[in-house]
Amino acid sequence: MANEEGNSNNPSTNNLRIIIERNPSQAKLSMLNIQSWPKWGCSAGKYQLKFEAEETCYLVKGKVKAYAKGSAETEYTEFGAGDLVTIPKGLSCTWDVSVAVDKFYKFESPSSS
Repeated sequence: MANEEGNSNNPSTNNLRIIIERNPSQAKLSMLNIQSWPKWGCSAGKYQLKFEAEETCYLVKGKVKAYAKGSAETEYTEFGAGDLVTIPKGLSCTWDVSVAVDKFYKFESPSSS
């Protein structure tokens, strides 16, 4: 029997979780070479986002509550300045930005499988 890729063994996408590392060490940030990543920012507000690739980002400033699509209004993931955040491929969410965001980011290349 051939191995099949895809979600056949896991029909639910509710397991897509944002991973947060609070205040990573300067050594880790240097190892990741974050200063070479592109920068992105946004003002306070609400943004509908869909992540077509896994994103890793480091917030220089800002504060975000991320609500996954289909989750209850009381269920959110909160992160902000100083956090290293990994957002899984396929996640649709609303970012409720209470403090303007300034971040370094990178996407995993889609051909990394």
